Amino acid sequence: MSTLAQATRLEYPDTIPVTVGLLPAMWIRYGSELQRLVDQYPQFFHGLKMDLEHVEDNLPPSYRKGIYIDEWNCEWHNAHAGNEAIVVKHPVQTEEDVMNLQIPACRDGRLPHGFMYLRLLDLCGFENAMIWFAEEDETIQTLIDKVLEYNLYQVAAVLPRMEEMITFGDDLGTQKGLAIGPERWRKYLKPCFRKLYGLVKAYKPDQLIYMHTDGCIWEIMPDLVECGVDMINPQFRANGLENLVRVCRKDQIIPINLDLDRQLFPLATPSQLRDHVAECVESLYLPQGALGLSIELNYEVPLENVAAILDAAEKYRHYRG
Repeated sequence: MSTLAQATRLEYPDTIPVTVGLLPAMWIRYGSELQRLVDQYPQFFHGLKMDLEHVEDNLPPSYRKGIYIDEWNCEWHNAHAGNEAIVVKHPVQTEEDVMNLQIPACRDGRLPHGFMYLRLLDLCGFENAMIWFAEEDETIQTLIDKVLEYNLYQVAAVLPRMEEMITFGDDLGTQKGLAIGPERWRKYLKPCFRKLYGLVKAYKPDQLIYMHTDGCIWEIMPDLVECGVDMINPQFRANGLENLVRVCRKDQIIPINLDLDRQLFPLATPSQLRDHVAECVESLYLPQGALGLSIELNYEVPLENVAAILDAAEKYRHYRG
């Protein structure tokens, strides 16, 4: 069993699990310099060797420069290879479009980042989605039902090949809170996640469910647990450490793989980065687990700061309180 799974199950892992993600744009910028740094931290990268001559060739479609059309006919544009594209043309513009929208035929277990809530925004655009959520009529419910039906097919397809932890990703919050508010989220979207994650648990009751979600989502973290999520990957800055301590430690124990402050990484000094990691660990540590550290790095982070973050993670993953 992985250390992350032990932390999720509150089984007293030997160390705090650390996961490090290097976005493709970082490899494109730094190349062999980044590989040399990666080689210095085998405890985090486990022998990772990047094919530096073919980084751009091996990118998923939405990370490639240019235009990508997904299975829902959303048009993604990307000006810079290595980072995620954005949807600039939404196929659903009117209530009639919602009623005529066809669910894609593929049943391949495809569950990309933004598979439920963000999918609604990709399909109709933020403004239309907010209007239809505010009106609370059949338009938004019909759109939700179609996306949910597709996702239920996709979750069913992936069930036989799940590993010890299945990962879902959907950014539910903005920097300040939920755009539709917690009450509308509970009314319209909580039932969706309950059905999707319930399908997983019905197939395998002890299956671990991990959910990444950016934005300020502390208000609904207990709801996600009720839906079946075993570990949540929340952002430090958007949620605030005090909120995370209160919701995930004082009110109840919610296992979290804390997304350290990506907005701090490019500009901080090494000492500030060490202090950041120390503050997070000292505030959220429990001997039984329930804590991981998630480090996502992109091209704007200087390599000396990457080394400082990894050094701090190495030191504090052995923390014992």
